Amino acid sequence: MEQAGIGWIAAIIIGGIAGWLAEQFMKSNMGVIMNILLGIVGAIVANAILSIFGIVLGGWLGYLIAGFVGACILIAIGRMFRR
Repeated sequence: MEQAGIGWIAAIIIGGIAGWLAEQFMKSNMGVIMNILLGIVGAIVANAILSIFGIVLGGWLGYLIAGFVGACILIAIGRMFRR
């Protein structure tokens, strides 16, 4: 989060939005806390994956995109283990 240039409060807000968007896109039903966690952890996962390919997303919009993509990946992985 420090590398993205945003603080902890902004990370929680953006993570919540990213998690909520992923929840709507993936048609899952999770709570607000889980949305925030998925958005924040998803952003970390997506940034790690994208950095392997040399892609760096910065700022609020980059964190939102990475959070959304990462949260979708985490929801898909969670669904694979539940079945």
